[in-house]
Amino acid sequence: MSRLKPDLAPQWLRPAMGVDAAAVQERIGNRHATKFVKDLPPVRKEAAVLVLFKGTSFDDGEVLLTHRSPSLRSHSGQIAFPGGRRDPEDATLVDVALREAWEETGLDSSTVTPLEQWNQLQIRATGNPVSPVTAFWHAPGKVWAASPDETDDVFTFPLRELAEPTNRLMVGFGPWKGPAFRANDYLIWGFTGGILSAILEHAGWESEWDNNSVHDLHGALKRSRNNEKMT
Repeated sequence: MSRLKPDLAPQWLRPAMGVDAAAVQERIGNRHATKFVKDLPPVRKEAAVLVLFKGTSFDDGEVLLTHRSPSLRSHSGQIAFPGGRRDPEDATLVDVALREAWEETGLDSSTVTPLEQWNQLQIRATGNPVSPVTAFWHAPGKVWAASPDETDDVFTFPLRELAEPTNRLMVGFGPWKGPAFRANDYLIWGFTGGILSAILEHAGWESEWDNNSVHDLHGALKRSRNNEKMT
């Protein structure tokens, strides 16, 4: 069973801890308030994602991201944190996040220090509960698209580039709007974009950016290489 070790967080990463999950839920939206996909049967199965950082400071810090295969039925083509649903053998949600990261990216869990488990958030499209687990990659190693049917790209992206105002934008569709990022010609938005935006703000890492202009989500995705299926 994997345990949280917040006391082992490097000093530079500590400002990123303690994010208010309720505020993040408002940022990413509530399924019952706004919808832009047809209702899906409620599954309500617990899930977790791994928000994994590496580096010695914000200046060289990076976060692990994946690109979900465009052939998937749900969240196809989206940039996401490694993660997935809880299996019966998973003792904790930390175990879920680490197992899924290993399955999707080949991540060696022995190189990871779990730091914090957030309160559950709901995915807008389904309402299913997801718990982000923040962690520090204390001994970074090789990662790759270990499960090509699910993930076709795995990469780390610099936090400094995420915070660059020219890489940030607000996107919207219908009544919904939320923060997004440009990274490696991908568009990071929705659940992942909301979490990253909240962390940058909470940690004091963000620079002033244009969060008033709202770009059409469909148009922004067409200009990206996400290859997402939008309804």
